[in-house]
Amino acid sequence: MKMETPNYLNGYSLPVRVYYEDTDAGKVVYHSNYINFMERARTEWLRSLGYEQDQLMREQGIVFVVRSLQVDYLKPAVFNDLLAVDVAIHELGRTSIHFRQNIWRDSPFENKREHLIASIVRVVCVDADRFRPTAIPSEIRGKFSGEH
Repeated sequence: MKMETPNYLNGYSLPVRVYYEDTDAGKVVYHSNYINFMERARTEWLRSLGYEQDQLMREQGIVFVVRSLQVDYLKPAVFNDLLAVDVAIHELGRTSIHFRQNIWRDSPFENKREHLIASIVRVVCVDADRFRPTAIPSEIRGKFSGEH
């Protein structure tokens, strides 16, 4: 799987291998692990833009937290699948970001891509001390929108 350059239009894709620990007794990915995969993809997307979450907290006094999440489980992933966990900004507000996240499985034998998970994740920028919503700093907002 090819990693894409992150920006507002193209988004970002993180390859994730399904390990035995990710699955239930039937070797199917346990439902909450998809949320972990999506969190990793958002973290790596942010890192690819030059931002570390702990650094943002220390230097900018902000934290990005999940406010809400909608997940549609379309098909199951199983042990040893190689997944593509996509991240794209759906809507960029003053204090919040709505991400569209999808999880895909390539089926090389069938030469097709299967859509496993469709989700919308709303993340809010909050003041690290008060945990109250605050504006996304303009430099960071510019990178999110592809302007910088």
